[in-house]
Amino acid sequence: MTMTLSMRMTTLLGVVIAVAALLALPTSVEAQRMSHGGGRGGGSRGGGGAQARPSGGNRAPSARPSTQPSRPSTQRSRPSTGSSQRPTINGPNPNSPSRGGNATPSTRPTGNQGSAGNRPSTGGGAGNRPSGGGGNTINIDNSRNTTVVRNTNVRYNRPPYTYGGYHYYAHRPYYYHPYHPYAYGPAWHPWGYLAVRLATTAIIVSVASQQYHYDSGVYYVSSSGGYTVVQAPVGATVTTIPSTAEPVVINQTTNNYYYGGAFYEKSDSGYTVVPPTAGTIVENLPEGGEEVKIGDQTYVKFGETYYQPTQQDGKDVYEVVDVEKE
Repeated sequence: MTMTLSMRMTTLLGVVIAVAALLALPTSVEAQRMSHGGGRGGGSRGGGGAQARPSGGNRAPSARPSTQPSRPSTQRSRPSTGSSQRPTINGPNPNSPSRGGNATPSTRPTGNQGSAGNRPSTGGGAGNRPSGGGGNTINIDNSRNTTVVRNTNVRYNRPPYTYGGYHYYAHRPYYYHPYHPYAYGPAWHPWGYLAVRLATTAIIVSVASQQYHYDSGVYYVSSSGGYTVVQAPVGATVTTIPSTAEPVVINQTTNNYYYGGAFYEKSDSGYTVVPPTAGTIVENLPEGGEEVKIGDQTYVKFGETYYQPTQQDGKDVYEVVDVEKE
């Protein structure tokens, strides 16, 4: 009897334990499942609560951190292509005349380092400029003004220099020195110079039906835009010549005067322009000549007149050359 009661109590205890185990099983399984699910869906591993992030379709893309590391941009920042920020080739200075830069015509320096309105003239004086020949038609044959006259009273003791089919006669030996134009003063201008106006001291001189204006050793003819300087016309007679005119010896009985490329013969009526005489020595040559290389010698040429550089009493001078064809 006692054995049977003990066995029944044991069986009943086992049933109670089994029922209790069955009742506790769903709670454990659910707790375990929730534990694993929270680890995947939480906002951060090892954390929960407010930091848990929704899983599945409820995830907010904006709250999801990027899984890729931040990559630096491979494109460099380009400066604007606008002219205000684009660097020039020669630097940022906008006033520099750089190729493709920002310099404007008003700031870009010119070749003459000045504006056209302030371009200096070759002869000085406001309102005067050298004539470029544009629009000016002056039909004056002045070739005879520079044709050398041979002095028949003087014989050459030296043989001529011969080159290119021509003889170049000179009394003195050739001695080269550079051609430096002599400045005769602000009132003198070279051939071809254009003056807008003339001084009140200018006078009118007529030669061979051609009218000239003369002032301070310079001869002008009317032209488009003003008055153009020309060679002194042979035969023109004026009452005065500049006081700086130098006397030149033609022969033992004739003394002429020379000024600014023109030769004058004194007479009772004044000073008459004459052509240059071969063998005449002058100390200075004005602006307007050009050095001409003839063989091994260099001459200074004015019109048709050749001047040979030489020396006299140790001083650099020029001799009028007599040129004759072989």
